[in-house]
Amino acid sequence: MAKGHKKPNLPQKDCAHCGRPFVWRKKWEKVWDEVRYCSDRCKRERKFTKGKLV
Repeated sequence: MAKGHKKPNLPQKDCAHCGRPFVWRKKWEKVWDEVRYCSDRCKRERKFTKGKLV
């Protein structure tokens, strides 16, 4: 038997840094409107573009 569940109806956004789509997570339940980045890496690199501060 397969583990996990399919969750087809979760909200989805595009990352403000890399542009990749990401889906809602339980830990973002109360702040989903404020979430802009798919990962800590994208959040950390948001200020840098091609090695320069934006």
